[in-house]
Amino acid sequence: MQTWADRLPDLYAPGHWPWGELDVQFTTEQPADELISNAHVVGRTEGGIVVCANDLGWRFLPGGTREPDETIESLVERELLEEAGARPTGPLIWLGGHRADHRRPEPYRPHLPHPVSYWTNYVVDVVVDSQPTNPDDGEQVTEVLVLPPDEAIAYLDAMDDNHGVMGNLVRLAQAMGLV
Repeated sequence: MQTWADRLPDLYAPGHWPWGELDVQFTTEQPADELISNAHVVGRTEGGIVVCANDLGWRFLPGGTREPDETIESLVERELLEEAGARPTGPLIWLGGHRADHRRPEPYRPHLPHPVSYWTNYVVDVVVDSQPTNPDDGEQVTEVLVLPPDEAIAYLDAMDDNHGVMGNLVRLAQAMGLV
């Protein structure tokens, strides 16, 4: 029987994200809440999956870094609004996450877990009903699209700053029957 790692070897391969000095490994095992530093979502809506692009040319799934004392649900809600002008209309469905072993001696922000954290991913039903809020301290989103899953994968693969991770997350959600 084939495992998810057999089906998506690039997603599960150990990696290094140089921009954050992180050694990463994908897993579908859910970590303890206090180890979660980031969350991204495969946002399901009428017509497909919500994808974004920013002023640097990166294409990504909405998500970002947790604020102090923020719940995962609040993090997802905030990031969807900031990056996609969207809001969740259903519960978060666990997809998987990257265990990140930090090479930096200090955390990115003082409240974040260190030296190990998790960059988690969820599937959630959303509605896109406004423009991204684009806060000054966040990414400046220039494009929000709703694409069928296969088109979303191609769009994300064309310019992803995480070596294909975002497209592979949609592939995993698709293989699991979640999109």
